Amino acid sequence: MSLQRRTLVALAAALAVPLAVAQGAWPNKPVRIVVPFAPGGTTDILARTLAPELSKAFGQSFVVENRGGAGGNIGAEVVAKAPGDGYTLLMGTVGTHGINKSLYSKLPYDPQKDFAPITLVAGVPNVMVMSTKRAQDLGINSVADFVKHAKANPGRLNMASSGNGTSIHLAGELFKARNGIFMTHIPYRGSGPAMTDLLAGNMDVMFDNLPSAMPHIKAGNLKAFAVTSAVRSEALPDVPTVAEAGKLPGFEASSWFGLLAPAGTPADVVSRLQQETAKALNLPAVKERLLAQGAIPSGNTPAEFAALIDAEIKKWEAVVKASGAKVD
Repeated sequence: MSLQRRTLVALAAALAVPLAVAQGAWPNKPVRIVVPFAPGGTTDILARTLAPELSKAFGQSFVVENRGGAGGNIGAEVVAKAPGDGYTLLMGTVGTHGINKSLYSKLPYDPQKDFAPITLVAGVPNVMVMSTKRAQDLGINSVADFVKHAKANPGRLNMASSGNGTSIHLAGELFKARNGIFMTHIPYRGSGPAMTDLLAGNMDVMFDNLPSAMPHIKAGNLKAFAVTSAVRSEALPDVPTVAEAGKLPGFEASSWFGLLAPAGTPADVVSRLQQETAKALNLPAVKERLLAQGAIPSGNTPAEFAALIDAEIKKWEAVVKASGAKVD
């Protein structure tokens, strides 16, 4: 073998080793899952349910980082601008990737172009809840009672949400518009702090995601009046839909949560994350826990999740227009 040929072979071998290492190395350090809301809400619950399972599957820590504010836009922007190397992920929501594009006049990210969808984690109904004590004090026992009280006291009821542009906010705005009532919207940095004030009686009503409200409903501290999905939730079969209880045909304002990476993340990394997330969601213990909380696990493909995001952006654009909600 000539000197030139030996040199080329040696060079090729030298280059092949780092390439092979690079291809098989991910993840070789902790991966962060950014939750764009404060701790305690459904987005946080789902991320913290999934993180330990992914840690076991990949042999590296998956760490949840809460970056709340601006209806999820702050956390979403952090991930949109992060390197597409598989080490920064987002637990996105119907707010960050469905509603906000039409609700905000300007977003600091593009929900379609700036992300690589990985998988839908779960679909979740919202539930209209009041502090049990507050409901008793006001003599409210049903959706009809609530609407009657709101009409008799315009502007005196406060509606808490996890932030401007979230499904919790928009479900309430749609409820207000369909019933012709006025309530003062009080946005928080996440469902957790909003729930704290609701339970304390500082807020009157909230259209919370079912998983974060469920423990308080079961404990008797919250009164559930209706779910915002098209059909009743298996987790609360005795609670009617808003469409039923409020005589509002077609009313639906449910939530969903999914895992996304920055655009440009390698396809094999996205594929591995989707596969392991789907496996985790199908573990009997995980599946049973989520269903009991009112969440419906998914684990669909990146292509299916991308199609859902496209469809939801169109759907919520119509809902935002109909409700009159706008955030600038």
